Amino acid sequence: MQILLITSGQPSLNPRLVKEADALSSAGHNVTVLYAYWNEWGTKFDHALLKSKKWKAIRIGGAPKQNKASYFLTRLIHKLATIGAKKVSIPFFAETAIARSSFMLSMAAKKYQADLYIAHNLGALPAAVKAAQHNHKSCGFDAEDFHRNEASDDPHSFDVKLKTYIEQKYLPRTNYLTASSPQITAAYQVLFPSKAIVTILNVFSSVSAVSIPKTDPISPIKLFWFSQTIGSQRGIETLIQTLNNLPAESFELHLLGGFQHQGSKAYFEKLRTPNLYDLRFHPPIAPDELINFAAQFDIGLALEPSFSKNNDLALSNKIFTYLQAGLAVIASNTTAQRGLLTAHPEIGRLYETGDTRSLSNALLQYAENRDQLDQARQASLMLARNKFNWEIEQVKFLKVIQQTLNLES
Repeated sequence: MQILLITSGQPSLNPRLVKEADALSSAGHNVTVLYAYWNEWGTKFDHALLKSKKWKAIRIGGAPKQNKASYFLTRLIHKLATIGAKKVSIPFFAETAIARSSFMLSMAAKKYQADLYIAHNLGALPAAVKAAQHNHKSCGFDAEDFHRNEASDDPHSFDVKLKTYIEQKYLPRTNYLTASSPQITAAYQVLFPSKAIVTILNVFSSVSAVSIPKTDPISPIKLFWFSQTIGSQRGIETLIQTLNNLPAESFELHLLGGFQHQGSKAYFEKLRTPNLYDLRFHPPIAPDELINFAAQFDIGLALEPSFSKNNDLALSNKIFTYLQAGLAVIASNTTAQRGLLTAHPEIGRLYETGDTRSLSNALLQYAENRDQLDQARQASLMLARNKFNWEIEQVKFLKVIQQTLNLES
């Protein structure tokens, strides 16, 4: 079957899309991905990533250094549509305002004769639905987030109103809907009760090379946090404030990602008490290198501050990366993370979101009990290998595809 995946982001910045494309290709489907430029380091990793793939990827809407005219045109269209949506009418401009690339993704997707169109990110949702209707085929959407409340819970926020409009208009017209956590599934199920929404966790393939050495009883414990962006509203300030009040040289803090702003590095360094503990920044790395890189640390941090409903409901790929890397997990007490660690307390500890004393207690528990840290690391790795991995989740995903395409299993 011909399957077209569409995203308003880039493959290297959307590992969930890459895993789906790989699974579909391995299952014998002819897969094409339409994507759009997002940033330079993602573009660098795209080149290396796509060389090894069986499926084809096509960038739509140009880029700052290549196809500059197309890139400029998409930015202009998006800017004018955003102004129109804010000043005149969200319904009239929504499909073009939802993402820089959305207008050209819609044009390009209609030209592809596929049996199934799959959207990732709201910026690609109108393109998938319109292309499916134009070609009289099926379409699906993968909700990696609870999109309408990604940035805010304020119903009067422009971002909330725009995303809500897109969801309400296009999600009922999809043939299937998947979501990345049980809590996001439940939230969408309330909004769209007629949909049989399937949870596909944000997990990764097992890495057999990972092993866990016994923790050195006197060395600092190595803490690890990563994201595409190192910036504010990520829980890092609470962590640094906590470490500032713990015994000297008990911990090292390692942060991996691109900086949100030019001054982000200096901002976080200024928050740290000088010479009390090491704070190290690591630039973004290729997605397929992340688990092996993470395995050198001891504790993975999931610091979600619950600033929005989505942030409270999401199970990010952080936790599942930590499990595959064999790290103990310290996680904020969001609804989704509480659900996971309550079911599997052997892998780590929860702390009250934003509470430095609670976070301090969780950190010191492992610093003062290295055997417990080793046990949690081993439990994480075993749980990843036995339950939380893509080998298991992709079976659920491919079943959804088979049912949508009316294929025999």
